[in-house]
Formats: sequence, structure tokens, C-alpha cells
Amino acid sequence: MSIHPTAIVDSKAEIDSTVEIGPFCIIGPDVTIDAGTEVKSHVVINGHTTIGKDNEIYQFASVGEANQDKKYKGEPTRLEIGDRNVIRENATIHRGTVQDNGVTTIGHGNLFMASTHVGHDCIVGDNNILANYAALAGHVFVGDSVILGGYTGIHQFCQVNSYSMCGMGSMVTKDVPRYVMVSGNPCKAHGMNFEGMRRRGVPADVIKALRHVYKIVYKKGLTHEQALSDIQNSVFFEIPEVMAFVDSIKASNRGIVR
Repeated sequence: MSIHPTAIVDSKAEIDSTVEIGPFCIIGPDVTIDAGTEVKSHVVINGHTTIGKDNEIYQFASVGEANQDKKYKGEPTRLEIGDRNVIRENATIHRGTVQDNGVTTIGHGNLFMASTHVGHDCIVGDNNILANYAALAGHVFVGDSVILGGYTGIHQFCQVNSYSMCGMGSMVTKDVPRYVMVSGNPCKAHGMNFEGMRRRGVPADVIKALRHVYKIVYKKGLTHEQALSDIQNSVFFEIPEVMAFVDSIKASNRGIVR
């Protein structure tokens, strides 16, 4: 274990022998950090926080600190972070509240750019990119391979489903269905992330099907119920990607971005 002499690491913290902790970091007593993780400098990691393998946490990040919910009374809620995440300068990731499941969850392979924020009780999947100053309010769900442009704000309890994109400065107050691109304040839908699909090897016939069902939902002036009924009765419905798109709309509690 490499711990800089100016770092303050509580003796009760569980730190793997391969972890590197740089100057002026503070690590609290209920923190667990797994193999290969590097904590650069001036980082505070506090609370009941578990950090997986091979993460990089840059200077002035605040990880696992008490959340900003006025109802929080110091309960032993948690933050759980997976493997291979990069948490850049000034990022803040807060632990959960007892009003939810009591845990904020971060998956694997995410990039949190400088000054991003993940609020209490959020669930963030794998391989997402949060650009500078993107912020998640409490109880937000983010799927996998989502891109949030700089200064994007996600309202509490919103869902941003897998493979979707939010343009720079988007204010998201409703749920973003799978694959959909949104932008603006308030944000509106502007098609699907077809280029991202092509880069991931999604076949042309699947992209064609998704283009068709997107038009049913967004271009025909139908209610959600009418649009979903049309899709379910179409020849495209058995395609897994189409079914996933439909499921993300059905799972919405706040209504979807239109």
C-alpha cells in the first residue's frame, strides 16, 4: 500500500495493499477500497462507502459524503462504486437516504468529468459519460452507455435509459426512453442515437425498425397507449431492441420527454 505521509486514513478503513492514496486525502473509518484503485490528492472519501477495483479518483473529489437532503439525520446509509470508474476533479457523489433504499449505486467503467454531481439514492449503470457540470438530483436512474452533455441537469426521480444522449445544457424533467437523443430547456426529443448504434455493430435492419417505431411514438401525434399498441401490433415488435425501447416507455413514472 502506498499512502502519502500527509494523507489521513482512519485505522478502521479497509484498504487493499495495492491501493495508492496521494497527499492530503482523508479516508473515513467505514470506507472499503479494493485493489488497484488510485486516490490522487486532496480527496475526501467518507461514510459507509465501498469502492471496487482499478478506479481513479482525482483531486478535490468528495465521495460518499453526507447527502444534501434536509431529511437526512445521519443514518448509516451507503455508497457503492464498482470497478474501473474515473472520477475527475471536484466531482461529488453522495450516499443514500432511508427514504429510499439507503444506497447510491455506481456501476463499472463510468467517466464522471470535472464538477459532476451524483445525488443521493441514484443508480448509475455501466460505461456512462457525464460531461463537465452534469448533475443528477436524488433518486435518478441512469442506464448503460448514456452520454450526458456538459451542464445537463436531471430532475429527481427521472430515468435516463440506456444508449440515450442528452445534449449540452439539457434540463431533463421527464424520462428519456432507451436510445433517444434529447436537448434543450425544457428538453425535447431529437431522434435516436443511430450513429452510436452503428458504432456498436447494431444491424441496419434493426436501426430501420427503431427508426420506424420512433416515428410512431414521436411523429404521429398519438397518445402513449395508442403508439405502444401500434408498435406491439407491428412486424417489428419481436425485435429485442424494439421491445427494450417499448419497455423503457412502459416503465416511465413521470412521462417521457416528447
